[in-house]
Amino acid sequence: MTTRVLGIDPGLVITGYGCLDLDDGALEPRLVEGGAIKLTASRSMNYRLKQLSDDLNTVLDDLKPDLMVVETLFSHVRQVKTAIIMGHARGVVLLAGQTHGLAFDELTAPAVKKAIAGNGRATKAQIQRAVADQLGLPEPPSPPDVADALAIALCAARRLSTKRATEQATSDPVVQPEKSP
Repeated sequence: MTTRVLGIDPGLVITGYGCLDLDDGALEPRLVEGGAIKLTASRSMNYRLKQLSDDLNTVLDDLKPDLMVVETLFSHVRQVKTAIIMGHARGVVLLAGQTHGLAFDELTAPAVKKAIAGNGRATKAQIQRAVADQLGLPEPPSPPDVADALAIALCAARRLSTKRATEQATSDPVVQPEKSP
């Protein structure tokens, strides 16, 4: 059985998405697709939210993921307005996933950065290079939102792979060696 994992990096100008397949027994996922939903920045918030909804629903219909993973919302005191705006985009993403009946998970940005680049404060460029290296891409994904979404999907798929391996190891019966006569 294959589990299709879709990572989403929500935004109101660019929403990145990254889709990976994880086969049962596989340690590493394989790339299906990465892309960006580019919204019309000069249009109203309402227009962009509707555009995001329509475009994301098309992506979900096309890719048919089993699991959607989204970065948790983080706010710094100096960026409260940005967090509120991002919350709107994230709400559209969560609603689309729920409407499609998808399993859902969320990861913090530092956890994804640490898992993918080895540094919880990795830069966008470091994430782009790490994702390209780990997926065997000839060049880093661009824009950075695509690399971020692929990093989210990679992290989630690897966690799923580890969980499956642990469950398998604990459910296998212990075989005792035969005693010699």
